[in-house]
Amino acid sequence: MTSKTLNDHLNWRYAAKKMDPSKVVPQDKVDAIVEAIRMAPTSSGTQPFELLVVTNTELRAKIAEAAMGQTQITDGSHLLVFAAWDTYTDARIDEVVDLNVQSRGDLPLIHDYYGNLKATYVPRDAEVNYAHAARQAYIALGIGLIAAAEQEVDSTPMEGFDPETVDEILGLEERGLRSVILMPLGYREEANDWLLPMPKVRKSRDTFVTEIN
Repeated sequence: MTSKTLNDHLNWRYAAKKMDPSKVVPQDKVDAIVEAIRMAPTSSGTQPFELLVVTNTELRAKIAEAAMGQTQITDGSHLLVFAAWDTYTDARIDEVVDLNVQSRGDLPLIHDYYGNLKATYVPRDAEVNYAHAARQAYIALGIGLIAAAEQEVDSTPMEGFDPETVDEILGLEERGLRSVILMPLGYREEANDWLLPMPKVRKSRDTFVTEIN
């Protein structure tokens, strides 16, 4: 049997519109997806966001209400919530420094690098910092979508929700976090998903790619 390539997995995946509520994603597959997200690259290795894995039925129902009733949130078995730092602080960057020292030793280069980072990031407007942190979460989202496809688990990235309501439901504000994007995990309900039988639509390579030699 020929193993599937990355592009095979990407062609298999789509943004599932109807998930089967009777099917639960096995924990080992969830763990593999979460680990891929944890390992995603971020600017200066700061990982300025957290990942919430929500299985609580009542909480997911409340979040679905704040997301225009999108049923994947409740029909899937797990909901991943990417929540970015509301800003950069000395303390948060110092935690990154500590992790680097633990892994790489107490090198002057580390302190110089992150000292410059603090001097640049901390004085900035909080909204600028949040926007930067949110972009890092999107990098990890992309890795998560690929990991889910590799595990043959369906996923749907969702921006269509009220972040302030989701923040309140999950108690994020008091933790200095703001919800960025949602990613339900589950299994497609083939008989009832209108999108499944439709071909994937992408721009052609000629119109999408410009090669500069």
